Amino acid sequence: MDINAVRTFVAVAEAGQFQKAALDLSLTQQAVSKRVGSLESGLGVRLFTRTARGADLTIDGQAFLPHARALLQAAERAAASVRPGSRPLRVDVIGRRVATAGLLRDFHRAHPGTALDVVTLFDADEAFAAIQAGTIDASFRAVTMPGRRLPDGIEATPVFDEPLQLCTGPAHELADAPAVTLSQLAGHRIWMPGNAPGTEWGAYYDDLAAAFGLTIDTIGPNFGVEALLDALADSSSLASFFGARTPLVWPVRHDLRRITVHHPTPVYPHSLVWHADNPHPGLAALRAHLATAPLNEPHPGGVWRPAWAQAPAAAPRD
Repeated sequence: MDINAVRTFVAVAEAGQFQKAALDLSLTQQAVSKRVGSLESGLGVRLFTRTARGADLTIDGQAFLPHARALLQAAERAAASVRPGSRPLRVDVIGRRVATAGLLRDFHRAHPGTALDVVTLFDADEAFAAIQAGTIDASFRAVTMPGRRLPDGIEATPVFDEPLQLCTGPAHELADAPAVTLSQLAGHRIWMPGNAPGTEWGAYYDDLAAAFGLTIDTIGPNFGVEALLDALADSSSLASFFGARTPLVWPVRHDLRRITVHHPTPVYPHSLVWHADNPHPGLAALRAHLATAPLNEPHPGGVWRPAWAQAPAAAPRD
């Protein structure tokens, strides 16, 4: 059904005259008559009876009018669902408990008028494909390739280097250490069953292990964070890495420890990824927010990041 013809029918019904409807729609009276005639032909009924006063709805026209208005409302909702600024900004955060979800919450608190849809895709390849397809507007990812090798149209900028912490149970040899170095972790079993091969976080921890001679065990099955914390609490030999901003909750009896790693501090490089042609105003606001937020703290002993990871630019000072 021609939505313009439906819009013209409603305009005539509300104006009560073809001539006034033509003025309201910035059309000629002939164009209005032609659109209404086409609609009547398609429906197989007369919608108006011309009178000396103008145009009166027939019984069929009266029956059709509420449905015509509903059609126009549906068309507007459909257009608004993809119109930049009218639909929510869709952002991928990998997981709702990781640091990047916290960054997005901070943005939403600073910009409460920006509607958000939060999604969780599996890995960078899936996120890149979704950005190219337009099903998401942006993603927080560790980008394991130089910018020139990113998929066509996709841009990325480093936004946050998240320090890693060592997590152990109370019986672990390092449990009471206020801080540890990466060299001290050589020979200890670091269990990370969620490190899936081929993912960007898998690449990060592979490089970290190779750089410092660490033993990172990815043997599964992966039953999730809660099961991993249960295993750490009961073990004297297992440890694991978590981002410093990753919120963890465990029973008091677990008595788990989160231990600073320093000299150097390993940092996980979060970048924001988006499509260069995306006009959504919420995306521009998110990029500006991240560019000025004081996210990265200094680490006196230096930091370690993979060779493929760029350092985020320092936020401007007031």
